[in-house]
Amino acid sequence: MEQDESLHTWLGQVEKNKTNCLRVGEKVLRGSLIYQQNFSEEDDHKIFHFYLTIDRLVTVELDWSAFTLLNQEELFQQMKRTGNAIDGFLLFLGELMNEMLSEIDQFEEALKNLIWSVRKRNETSILEQVYRRRHDLLIWKNLLIPMNEVRMAIDELDFVGVNEGKVFTTTCKRINRAMTLLSEYEHELDALINLEEVISSHRGNEIMKTLTVMTTIFTPIMAFGSLWGMNFKHMPGLDWRFGYVLSIVLIVVSTLLLYGYLKMRGWTGDLLKGKKKGSFFK
Repeated sequence: MEQDESLHTWLGQVEKNKTNCLRVGEKVLRGSLIYQQNFSEEDDHKIFHFYLTIDRLVTVELDWSAFTLLNQEELFQQMKRTGNAIDGFLLFLGELMNEMLSEIDQFEEALKNLIWSVRKRNETSILEQVYRRRHDLLIWKNLLIPMNEVRMAIDELDFVGVNEGKVFTTTCKRINRAMTLLSEYEHELDALINLEEVISSHRGNEIMKTLTVMTTIFTPIMAFGSLWGMNFKHMPGLDWRFGYVLSIVLIVVSTLLLYGYLKMRGWTGDLLKGKKKGSFFK
């Protein structure tokens, strides 16, 4: 009777909840789970609410048409064959995890293509894709963490015959598998981001070095150009017969000497070498 009153109270308030939540009572589990999320729009998601005891499972706003791999009739038959409502709910969570793992496989394929794209054509658009995948990963973790919390809450309530059962063990393994995969993908994306930062920093330094070297090499030309551009009435050398040729020779020699000095000091590096196809730095 007390549970019936609790259920009616919950039913009157549950539709107001639009976010993940979980409440643990005396052998009662009440909560809401977001099970699908649009990766571009924050408010575009699907959520269902559940009320769970050892012998009763009530769900609200669960859209079965949203599942592509789950066979509703077959799942209902399997849930009926379970010994209690907890196992039935765990069975449903296990199938929900199968749906998510299938979508995570697609994320893995996109991540694999991205890893090779970094080597083939490293550019700003690739960096944008890296951070998009990083954002997608955060959304996946945001979906899985509440489900893991539900699993831990069921474990915490310690229903007789549930925590040691096959359904509970299978669902736990699926959740742990998904969490482990996302953790590994997170490491891969962090490594990609670090690689991008190193490459961008190196190329930025190379550009600055190139500009500095080019400016230094052409300093003699700019100096002589400034002198020739003067319009004073009395200037030395205006009547020299070979002054023009001498100036050109002086410019070329001073430029070559300056470049030779920079080369000897190792300050030009691979400035005059082209970037090799498929190379990160060379």
